[in-house]
Amino acid sequence: MIILMGYVHLNPSDVNEFTADVQAVVSSTRAEKGCLFYAFALEDARAGRILTVQRWQDQESMTAHVEKHESAPFLKKWGNRMRMDILKYDIPNEHGQ
Repeated sequence: MIILMGYVHLNPSDVNEFTADVQAVVSSTRAEKGCLFYAFALEDARAGRILTVQRWQDQESMTAHVEKHESAPFLKKWGNRMRMDILKYDIPNEHGQ
């Protein structure tokens, strides 16, 4: 399993537009094969900080998501307007409580 967690940093004036655009991507991404959890949450609008948490079945699923043609317009629009501070964790075992 792959877990991505961290922050997307934006110009505070872009927060509302980014939030609207990312919500359009969230629904389709959650339906992708191998996507176990996918979320973005506004943490601090004044600082332009968005928290993201993603959980993928495996590296192949995550790679397929990034390479999907549907992701291209979003990445083209926001790629130069955001800075990502996201860590990737490879998890060999998952345990529930």
